[in-house]
Amino acid sequence: MTVTPPGERPARLAVGAIGAGRVGAVLLAALARAGHRATAISAVSTASRRRAEDLVPQAALMPPDDVLACCELLLLAVPDDELVGLVGGLAASGRARPGTLVAHTSGAHGADVLEPLTRAGCLPLALHPVMTFTGTAIDLERLAGACFGVTAPDALRLAGEALVIEMGAEPVWIPEQVRPLYHAALAFGANNLVTVVNVAADLLTDAGVDEPRRMLAPLLGAALDNALRQGDAALTGPVARGDAGTVRTHLGVLAEPELRAAYVALSRLTALRALAAGTLPAERAEPLLDVLAERGGG
Repeated sequence: MTVTPPGERPARLAVGAIGAGRVGAVLLAALARAGHRATAISAVSTASRRRAEDLVPQAALMPPDDVLACCELLLLAVPDDELVGLVGGLAASGRARPGTLVAHTSGAHGADVLEPLTRAGCLPLALHPVMTFTGTAIDLERLAGACFGVTAPDALRLAGEALVIEMGAEPVWIPEQVRPLYHAALAFGANNLVTVVNVAADLLTDAGVDEPRRMLAPLLGAALDNALRQGDAALTGPVARGDAGTVRTHLGVLAEPELRAAYVALSRLTALRALAAGTLPAERAEPLLDVLAERGGG
């Protein structure tokens, strides 16, 4: 059986990207690896230009309006708060061609944010990769284990999902109206996880531990794995057990008001979830919540 090389398969698209940050250049490279033609990319900073040259050397560096005009699939990979202005500017340029697929990578927005380009005849897609990027070739392999949040008009759902599958990832359908909640969930988990880990490492350093991350790695790795597998049944530690005295001691040694407030807020949330899951008895929850209310001002 003869296997057709990716670049010679039918229905390959000329793809361009606006934004050669860590996401845009990688996704353009992923689509090129799937057989599409990486045609053009817009990159401003020296780092972005170097990233584009490393990952998609075949793509010509062009201004945003020119990228829009020359491609059949356009990736918009810019920060959430810049997307609205970029879309408006591209629509106002008059360079959009009817039938062009336009896919943005923002988690905070659905397909509706592309409405100015949709009015010009473009076909809107929201394809949000649920992973962090280094902006290097290693991300191409990591895509194999990633999900994408896909939002689009019903008629374009299969097209959006097919593009994600071609990049080696798994599409997950996210309705337009719940897109903000979807993004809040991801930000709450990923962003706060980084903060919690680094605060824990700082506290261990203050306690005299020379290699805090070496100490934390097995503990936190197991905790994350258990949480993903077992849900609230994975809760452990003094809060989950209702050890009010231990929690009071912890609060006594946390000197920074913001850090103490965060400990209180997270501990209260943990206690309430453990109580609802039935792993924390009510008689032990009451004194614990009293301590948290006393020290948290709640």
